[in-house]
This record gives sequence, structure tokens and C-alpha cells, in this order.
Amino acid sequence: MSEAIIEAEGLGIRFVRNRRRQLRLRELFIHRGTRGADDGRFWPLRDVSFAIAPGETVGVIGRNGTGKSTLLRLIAGVLIPDEGRIRVSGDVAPLLELSAGFSNDLTGRENLYLVGGLHGLSSGYLKRHFDDIVSFAGEQVERAIDTSVRHYSSGMKVRLGFAIISHLPHPILLMDEVTAVGDAEFREKCYTTIDRLLGEGRTLVLVSHNEKDLTRFCRRGLYLDAGRLSVDGTIAEALAAYHDAVPR
Repeated sequence: MSEAIIEAEGLGIRFVRNRRRQLRLRELFIHRGTRGADDGRFWPLRDVSFAIAPGETVGVIGRNGTGKSTLLRLIAGVLIPDEGRIRVSGDVAPLLELSAGFSNDLTGRENLYLVGGLHGLSSGYLKRHFDDIVSFAGEQVERAIDTSVRHYSSGMKVRLGFAIISHLPHPILLMDEVTAVGDAEFREKCYTTIDRLLGEGRTLVLVSHNEKDLTRFCRRGLYLDAGRLSVDGTIAEALAAYHDAVPR
């Protein structure tokens, strides 16, 4: 394997469940404000290690609540691990929450420059690719590009978000069920774009419950079970482990 573009070693992160839960006066008196193991802390991911080489296509598989989306956010740098480390050697195009970063007070045009700039794109690059980005987002977005995005539907925001992120030149793609949004025509446009990006040698990490997407785009699979990496093998092996674990 060539030098890893993404490497995790002993990766773990801890969350607090019911952080704002108010204890009753009797509980506070009895427990003196401490509750030991029942303090709401849990580890959505722990002791996870793997390495991904440039150009690999990896599907992350597991039941709901097993840490799949949390893993993507750790790779993206949105979350900071409590244990271990994550090293990413290259810029990341995060196809996660596609309308994240949009300001409702700005127009679509202004948000395009804002979000593109947040991902390191120059105004010159965005000007050169502006027409392509807006055209990709579709006719509805084209007509409303100088309208405040507070008047956009959620679908329009997702289209514009995908159009912006898919034009990033970054070598790493992180995807979280993004092809599940939009109508059939838009999904097919997404598929074609992803195929093109992978053809350019991008590295893909995909979280999805859609087996067709996983087998179409991914060669390798990481199967997470209760926050632990249970299988690191082919996508077929990871899917088989998932099916064995799901009650029938």
C-alpha cells in the first residue's frame, strides 16, 4: 500500500447523552450531583484503526448509531477525537450536510462565494466556474440565484450545496447518503459526477445504507459494530457481516 492519505490509530470520541437533563431535587440530594457510570457518557467510536491509500474507494457500513457519520466528521475535522489520532494528508470535499454554511440573509450567488471561499477556493476560480456550478444546480436555482436562500426549498439548497462541493478540486471525497436526496434526474447527475471524480483518482469514503451505491462506488468496506471496527475487507465481506448482524 502506498503512503496513506487517511490514517486512524486508536481513534475514539466520547459524547454526553442528555447533557441538559435536569435532575430532580431528591436525586441531587441522594447522589450529591454524581452518578458514576450513569452520567450519560458514551463512546460512539472507540479503538478504531485503519489506513486508506490515495485513490481507494471505501464504504462505511453499520446499523444506525454505530458511529458511521461520526467517523466522517472526525475525518473532515469537524469533530476532535478524545483518544487516538486521525491524520488526513490532503484537502477534503465534504458531501455531508450540503446546506451547512449557507446564510439565510445572503443570496444564492453570495452563498456560492461564501461557501466556496470557506473551502479555500479563490474568487477567481469561483468566477470561472460560476456558470457551471449554477447550471449543475438546476433551473430552479438558476432562476433564484440572486434571491435570498431563506426563500429556497430544502431541495434547492441541497442542489446548490452539492454543485459547489462537487466542483472542489480536493483529493478526498466524504459522502453521507447525499445521493438519497433530490429527484431521480438529480440523483443520476450526482452519480455521473461521482463517477467522473473517481475516474480522476479521488479518494472516496462513503456512508450509505444503499447497497447499490456501496457496490457501485466502493471496493473496500469498513463494518462498524457498536462503535468498533469489526471488519476491514472487501465491500462484499463488510456487507456480509452487516447482514449477519441484522435481525431477520
